[in-house]
Amino acid sequence: MIGQEARKQILKAEGRLPNAVIACVGGGSNAIGAFYEFIKDREVKLIGVEAGGRGHALGEHAARFEGGGPGVLQGTYSYVLQDEGGQIALTHSVSAGLDYPAIGPEHALLRDEGRAEYVSATDAEALEACRMLAQMEGIIPALESAHAVAECVKRAPTMSQSDIVIVNISGRGDKDIGILRENLRF
Repeated sequence: MIGQEARKQILKAEGRLPNAVIACVGGGSNAIGAFYEFIKDREVKLIGVEAGGRGHALGEHAARFEGGGPGVLQGTYSYVLQDEGGQIALTHSVSAGLDYPAIGPEHALLRDEGRAEYVSATDAEALEACRMLAQMEGIIPALESAHAVAECVKRAPTMSQSDIVIVNISGRGDKDIGILRENLRF
């Protein structure tokens, strides 16, 4: 539904499709919901943002495309963070909602077909994006969504003023206040 609503609203507000849709990706339901209505529109970039955590070593992040490989978890063949023996690895993210070792098979297909791009944002980048959005717009996003905001902030300097980007803010940050209090200084 979120993709249907986003498509309808952007066409009404802007009279055209966005240049890109950016959403955070844990298991993938949030992002696939945002992407689905735009998959057939090849001119719309689909950008999923995984949890880059605090480092590149296994157990320090939850970026399956950057540090994982094909495997099976909970009966699904997809990209999984795993050790050399195929055992599921520990993950880390400042955001509990992105702290998952596998990614939905729909995302694996979109990535393998080159239809969607997947990147990661670190804990520090997500926290700073959360702070920035709260100060500039009065919106405290969920830390999951702050990963997508961080990617938009990274890309903004290369964009044209006429570019339109949908950033899917999939939840409120009130559930993350404890983490924000410990990690941010306003």
